[in-house]
Amino acid sequence: MAKTDFKSVEEYIAAQPQTVRPTLEHVRKIIRDALPGAEEVISYQIPAYKLHGGRVIYFSGWKEHFSLYPVTENLVATLGDEVAPYVAGKGTLRFSLAKPVPAKLIERITRLRAEEEADAMKAKAAARAKRRG
Repeated sequence: MAKTDFKSVEEYIAAQPQTVRPTLEHVRKIIRDALPGAEEVISYQIPAYKLHGGRVIYFSGWKEHFSLYPVTENLVATLGDEVAPYVAGKGTLRFSLAKPVPAKLIERITRLRAEEEADAMKAKAAARAKRRG
């Protein structure tokens, strides 16, 4: 994958190997369905989804897996054994392309990340208000 200046998620997915594209399209649909109204962007040269200005979730495709980011300690603690097999280092979940996409789990991860991001944005706004006040 030589191209590194993607302008859209469509362009990103089209640059992936043919064997990976259907899975990435499926993951994209799961995320979009879980985050109605989210803005779809390219950030760090991978697909990302923003809600109310905050980046909720990213995904990327690889030769033998796809990944979701960021994975917080809270997310791992909340989802426990469900996500444990997919944790691939700090902040990353890795899913094998050789196995079916765990759609319900990805939906739960996405919604949990949206809640975390909303809470973080509220905390930032409260901190700004406190500094002004």
